[in-house]
Amino acid sequence: MKYRRFGKLDWEVSVLGFGVMRLPLIDEDQTHLNEAESIKMIRYAIDHGVNYLDLGYPFDMMQNELKTPLVSQALQDGYREKVKVAITLPPPLINSPSDCEHYLKEQLQWLQIDRIDFYLLGRLNRENWPRLQGLGILRWAEEAMINGRIDKLGFSFHDHFQVLKNILDAYDDWALCQFQYSYMDVDHDPGVSGIKYAFEKGLAVVIIEPLRWGRITKELPKSVAEVWAGSKQKRTLAEWGLRWVWNHPEVSVVVSDMSTMDQVIENVALAESAEPDTLTVQELVLISKVREAYRKLRPIPCPSCRACMPCPQGIDVPHIFELYNDAIIYNDAKTARFLYCSEHHRIDTCTECSVCENACIKRLAVMNWLRTARQLLNSCE
Repeated sequence: MKYRRFGKLDWEVSVLGFGVMRLPLIDEDQTHLNEAESIKMIRYAIDHGVNYLDLGYPFDMMQNELKTPLVSQALQDGYREKVKVAITLPPPLINSPSDCEHYLKEQLQWLQIDRIDFYLLGRLNRENWPRLQGLGILRWAEEAMINGRIDKLGFSFHDHFQVLKNILDAYDDWALCQFQYSYMDVDHDPGVSGIKYAFEKGLAVVIIEPLRWGRITKELPKSVAEVWAGSKQKRTLAEWGLRWVWNHPEVSVVVSDMSTMDQVIENVALAESAEPDTLTVQELVLISKVREAYRKLRPIPCPSCRACMPCPQGIDVPHIFELYNDAIIYNDAKTARFLYCSEHHRIDTCTECSVCENACIKRLAVMNWLRTARQLLNSCE
């Protein structure tokens, strides 16, 4: 296992982190986790050098309640001392400092621990960050650190670069910043510029979804498969994706949400040789060609400039277009619908006032595309 420095901390983290968002199920039942197999997987990873465990973003607190006792079992018998645990606080549930207190106590109780190593404010963006600041969330977090229930504070992020700068500049003691990042996200919210900026500020950079929800390892569109076929270096699609992220020296750890023991074994083996700046120029060019082949499949040419925002009804038009585009180019409507529903989007509140369409610098038929996206995404069954 390779290790890298974790930001400003005097600690080295394994380049591979274990995420628990996709633990194995029994009979595909989301409420019936395969506990024995999950514990076996977590302990195998720790036995082979993984020292960062991420409980992920709790889209569903019921799922979080199911998983954390399982994690608690996995960390018994001395395993807790071998890893640091990261837990996320979801902003949509926070309306007062007392809510923060409630969920922290709940998470500590579920895990049967007294202290959380890394506590993340989840999915900060231009909308929720000012609200959380107004609620005094940083004061609350500092008090929780003083009394020893939280060791270090961080946040996850999905927005533009300038918003990231505002958040980083607002607080001097951030320990880590977590991004969704893959070779499809090099210039996307906040892209490589955001990663470099967080690194320069001394934060540990934690990457999740390096395979974009597994989409870039599934059945490939013909145009993308043709690009990969031209590679002289033969690797699995998962290895290409992980190695591309590990190639960034700014990245401390890549969290992989693994659902089978085979995936754990494969990823642990790959992490044995995960070094930065090792991909050749030819390999980087190949991946850029793959990226462009995917992008050419996007039906909506939205640049995500957000000139159309804010919407009077609170609809995040650029992000909905992103979800729709991803559903089409990866042939994966299921994940798009899950994200649409878990993020609480509501296209059906649109009044067709055309404010967004009139503001669009690309002169897109925004109303028509919203109707099309609604037909695909607006189902939370």
